[in-house]
Amino acid sequence: MTNLQHERIAVLCEQLKFARLQAEWPALAQEAARGEGSFADFLERALATELAGRNERRCSVLLKLATMPAIKTLEQFDWSHAGGAPKAQIVELSHLAFVERAENVVLLGPSGVGKTHIALALAYRAVMAGHKVRFITAADLMLQLAAAKAQGRLKEYFNRAVLGPKLLVVDEIGYLPFGRDEANLFFNVVAKRYERGSMVLTSNLPFAQWGSAFADDQTLTAAMLDRLLHHAHIVQISGESYRLKDKRRAGQTTRRTADA
Repeated sequence: MTNLQHERIAVLCEQLKFARLQAEWPALAQEAARGEGSFADFLERALATELAGRNERRCSVLLKLATMPAIKTLEQFDWSHAGGAPKAQIVELSHLAFVERAENVVLLGPSGVGKTHIALALAYRAVMAGHKVRFITAADLMLQLAAAKAQGRLKEYFNRAVLGPKLLVVDEIGYLPFGRDEANLFFNVVAKRYERGSMVLTSNLPFAQWGSAFADDQTLTAAMLDRLLHHAHIVQISGESYRLKDKRRAGQTTRRTADA
């Protein structure tokens, strides 16, 4: 094969935007030349190589857009510590049927039992499956909604950041109480995504106490929960904070060292 032919193939790959194939076709061609498969086998491998490259690039872009603070997986989750985490239910959710059906997942439990880890793991699974995902804390969501409203860009923000993602993950509901305006804005987030897109939410509050986080507006809270829970999977996680447990273990270790 001549250098001119190499150049022509490179130009064709560039025009067709076959970035992965442009880099890897020589090795595939050498395999075919050694008689390790038919022309159809070579074409199939070449196309599969390009498709894999495109999927990797797409997932890389989606991962950046997801604004996740860290990559967490269910494989990393310490099920032995989280004795109160319903493993079968969480593993079933990781198959992402709830995303396809525009259903919600609400992770409830005390601080430090792994709610955020599981929410991030579900978000990561969704990204790897090719879904557009956005991860944000409730406090940051409120700041961004309030800023968009003040700048007259609320509709634009909703279309892009609230309705745009296939899966919207809102972490730490209830850690900071919302004012009335913020509660109304969050109600609109839930209402606009109702039966249109999935949400994963985490909270340290049982549903009976959500009113205290939403300006003590029981009517608004009831209307919001009605929409949120209509098509929802409730994951109740119990147990002791792994952060406190680690601190206590470190304290015991220190005491033993001092006593020795």
